[in-house]
Amino acid sequence: MLQKTGRGLLALLLIVLEWTQPGLPSPLRPICDLRVLDHFIKEARDAEVAMKSCREGCSLSDSVTVPQTRVEFDVWEKKNALEQAQEVQTGLWLLKQALSLLQTSVTNTALHSHIDNSIRNLLSISAVLRSLNIQDFSPPDSAAGLEGTWTVSSSTDLLQVHVNFLRGKVRLLLLDAQACQQAVS
Repeated sequence: MLQKTGRGLLALLLIVLEWTQPGLPSPLRPICDLRVLDHFIKEARDAEVAMKSCREGCSLSDSVTVPQTRVEFDVWEKKNALEQAQEVQTGLWLLKQALSLLQTSVTNTALHSHIDNSIRNLLSISAVLRSLNIQDFSPPDSAAGLEGTWTVSSSTDLLQVHVNFLRGKVRLLLLDAQACQQAVS
């Protein structure tokens, strides 16, 4: 368990060091390497597996609103970059809210590190989006009435949505990020 937390902290440290580049007055460089996202997806899967094997003290106290994970590619590609970014950032915000509720609901101490790590990773993904010059998101007052959402009532469903959202819409947004396209050319 300590090793998993250490890997998560190492990934976060690498991201922070990438941003700060001590002593260099250069602008923030985009983080375009999808291995960073792959690391977050792996840790999200680890949390999902741990939750599935949990037998006691691992339930969600209330239903939560989560982002839709299904991607209709023709609809996604018709959206402009700002609409795609807002959809992803809304989803990240919803997942952070849902995981925070899960964190307070779960009494199984072995799961706390997985949930903490998942929340930290969502914050790191938001930082990656900022490094790509993707406009910051102002969350709504509540999740009520948001488009492209649904409700889950189990912790395993929540963590499955978390994994699928990272694998789907977050990956698509990062693949098409303008800052990464410029870095490649």
